[in-house]
Amino acid sequence: MAFADLTNDFVFRRIFATHPDILRGLLNDLLDRQGDQAIDTIEYLPSEQLPLVMGAKLSILDVRCKDRAGTTFVVEMQLIHHPGFINRVVYNACKAYVGQLKAGAWYDSLTNVVAISICDFELWPDKAQQAQGLPTVPMLSRWAVTENTSKSHTLQHVQYAFLELPKLPAHKPDTGALQWAWLFVHAPELTEIPADLPAPYREALELANQAKFTQAELDAYEKVRDEIRQVLAIADARWAEGKAEGEAAGFTKGKVSAILAILAARTIPVSPAVRAHIEACDDPVILDQWIARATSAASADEIVAPA
Repeated sequence: MAFADLTNDFVFRRIFATHPDILRGLLNDLLDRQGDQAIDTIEYLPSEQLPLVMGAKLSILDVRCKDRAGTTFVVEMQLIHHPGFINRVVYNACKAYVGQLKAGAWYDSLTNVVAISICDFELWPDKAQQAQGLPTVPMLSRWAVTENTSKSHTLQHVQYAFLELPKLPAHKPDTGALQWAWLFVHAPELTEIPADLPAPYREALELANQAKFTQAELDAYEKVRDEIRQVLAIADARWAEGKAEGEAAGFTKGKVSAILAILAARTIPVSPAVRAHIEACDDPVILDQWIARATSAASADEIVAPA
């Protein structure tokens, strides 16, 4: 058997966007929902991403759902650690929260939102945390508002959870969030489904069995994989180039190159006017914003448009 990469946009959507029981299992494990707090049923909500058969978004793919209590969950797979990533997560979570309010409705109709990001990179590297005298952040971290003095945490309206896959321990876990992380990291290396693998992890892995893909599904999977590899390779090379140059001018040049390289890999056309506008920018903050937009924008004009 050969199993597809679960971090691949196409495979992630194939598993979690069409099988609510598997998604429910993922949510309960990542959020430690047990007993009376367990999510027992979910309803899928419209997603802002492209259809399954299209190419990769190259930065994020999200699956949205709501449980019986009305809590909205936004689950995303993130492959590229672009500048402002956490800011974007917060923005989208707050947008999902306020977006519930209909014209004329009372504020008490708003329900909680939980944003879950599965990251194929370290957000808070242990060495960086230790160098700053800060506590290390675990592989699975959960965040919510806490009052400083009393430590009360009743403001749970918008919550966050991050799963940093590179922090996965070397040993194979048995169940829970670690088991999901293990599948995301090691599924492509497997040649058979482990005999002791329980549901819903087994069902997820069975859906990643490439032998059960149609030819159209295999083609879509390969297309997404090639796009991701190309963008990651080009972006890494451009960032390294900018960093090596060292000086401010060289650093901004590297950022400009990264924007244009990402657009080229995504086959997004760039008009001479937009290219000149990007190349003329020497503000690293603005360039960082444009890099973030370049990974998901539908057009080059959208990248440089005023916020």
